[in-house]
Amino acid sequence: MLCRIGNVEVWRILEINAPFLEPGVMFPTAGPEVGEIIRDLVPGQICPETGRLILPVQGYLLKTPRHTVLVDSCVGNGKTSPLFPEWHRRDDSRFMASLLAAGLTPDDVNYVLCTHLHIDHVGWNTRLEDGRWVPTFPNARYLLPSIDNDYFGAEPEEVYNESVLPVIEAGQAELVQPGHKLGDEVKLVPTPGHTPGHVSVLVTSGGQQAVITGDTMHSAAQCWHPEWHFAYDLDAEMAVASRRRLLEEAAEHDYRVLGSHVLLPSLGRVRAEGDAFRWVWG
Repeated sequence: MLCRIGNVEVWRILEINAPFLEPGVMFPTAGPEVGEIIRDLVPGQICPETGRLILPVQGYLLKTPRHTVLVDSCVGNGKTSPLFPEWHRRDDSRFMASLLAAGLTPDDVNYVLCTHLHIDHVGWNTRLEDGRWVPTFPNARYLLPSIDNDYFGAEPEEVYNESVLPVIEAGQAELVQPGHKLGDEVKLVPTPGHTPGHVSVLVTSGGQQAVITGDTMHSAAQCWHPEWHFAYDLDAEMAVASRRRLLEEAAEHDYRVLGSHVLLPSLGRVRAEGDAFRWVWG
């Protein structure tokens, strides 16, 4: 178990932890010193061999008193990803091993909640069976941001056809809006910009709160520099506004922050510092 928020157990479901992009490619507006800044603020995030940022790809499993919820389902096996060769047609057991380490099988998951519909957040939604993509979690409802579904479903590409459309066709999908709740513990909060319907996930229990960021941030360095654009934000300025708002709320309410792509252990708190913030591990 990674941590406990009141009566909610939080488990890390890790699929990948590897170099991703060079700092200047990942944060194209951050300036030529971005690599040195990240080395300073987040020691260990830049791989010494490749010079690229180490990026975990992970989901978070929430065991609430009433539900078992998987937040984001990573890249998956066998998926089409020509843009990122390391993710293309993977055949790896780490995701399922992480699920088993949490004491669960796919049959035990009640909800799969996708913060947005990019490949590294929807991949294990489905698995290949007899040449067809079928839901990996047969007893789960899949909660998909309605705005993202409208956007990516309008001109569907491989990610949508392989990892989203099959769960809709199976009758297991529920298209949801920001503000949607699962019991008293889990609530979707709007953080658009990276994608049009991107949401983060607020967990509340026993007087404690935590937020799962999704792709609102990709490095703890973005606490000090929330203005940095990420290469794959669809609306970078909207993403900056969402990031600032989420960091403000995290600092004001002392949330535990679970960074979906923040360097392992990916767990910390945010403190206000001048016009920006700082990250405190743990």
